[in-house]
Amino acid sequence: MSLISCYANKGISLGPLINRLSSFRITKRREFASAIDYLTLQEATNNFSSSNYLGKGGFGCVYKAQFHDGFCAAVKKLNDDRQQAEEEFQTEVDLMSRVRHPNLVSLLGFCAHGTKRLLVYELMRNGSLEDQLHGPSRGSTLTWQLRLKIALDVARALEHLHEHCDPSIIHCDLKSSNVLLDASYNAKLSDFGLAITVRGVVDRKFFQVLGTLGYVAPEYLLDGKLTEKSDVYAFGVVLLELITGRKPVDKSMPEGCQSLVTWAKPQLTDRTKLPTIVDPVIKEMLNLKHLQQVAAIAVLCVQPEPDYRPLIADVVHSLIPLVPLEHGGALRNADTPQL
Repeated sequence: MSLISCYANKGISLGPLINRLSSFRITKRREFASAIDYLTLQEATNNFSSSNYLGKGGFGCVYKAQFHDGFCAAVKKLNDDRQQAEEEFQTEVDLMSRVRHPNLVSLLGFCAHGTKRLLVYELMRNGSLEDQLHGPSRGSTLTWQLRLKIALDVARALEHLHEHCDPSIIHCDLKSSNVLLDASYNAKLSDFGLAITVRGVVDRKFFQVLGTLGYVAPEYLLDGKLTEKSDVYAFGVVLLELITGRKPVDKSMPEGCQSLVTWAKPQLTDRTKLPTIVDPVIKEMLNLKHLQQVAAIAVLCVQPEPDYRPLIADVVHSLIPLVPLEHGGALRNADTPQL
């Protein structure tokens, strides 16, 4: 039985957002989401033109859609030539329709038209964390405090999936390109196409490793063991990206330094070397004590043995005191001595 059948009666109404989409020609309604006519999406994206192109996600291209009333959204057009497209579409509609949290991207609607599968999301004005860190701006818009806020937002999203969903959910593909930023740089987790729900035993084996190189936990890569701690490992990699400004895998680096985890891990625990690996963009903004604490969290998250990694709830509790009050944390003093 599909998750849609199991959880439709528990779905959350889209409320005001769907009201704003009242001009849609809706062909079918469910309690948890709206099925939207393909022609409506085709028109809103100018026939999926290159001028509306926002980027490429894990399972397809994303386009900006603007409707008659001026309301804008993001439309993900799944690759319809892939065998897994239908399964990924079903998974994402099911999970994102029933799981709601401020740090999860909201699903506004979906469309199934012949072999075409499309998902409609809230538009995230500042794109992905990957774009911000590794795109043309090279992280220049992300202050140290904003980076900590983003880390806390992502940790809270994972905490909700792991601790507050029944059954719990493993995202399976956490990476900086799946961390999206709104106009205020609030971070929201997206792309649930690979996610699985877990009841009881959480170790599972797959014939094919899913996920993205550089973020995949060692136990999953080697033994096919997948748990919530696999997401924690990927979170640790994202945290290292925020600290260093480096990509998870950089083939332009010398051999032995191409993996961000391999390169950074021994330096994270060395107080003399730690400041030297920090992204130069934020180096003058840092509180050394806070940097050491964040580095300690990252080291624990990327431990090769999953049992030594913390629960994501513990990560949340560790980050809250380091994030300013105005960014959702508990830090009251703006005392930021330079490195």
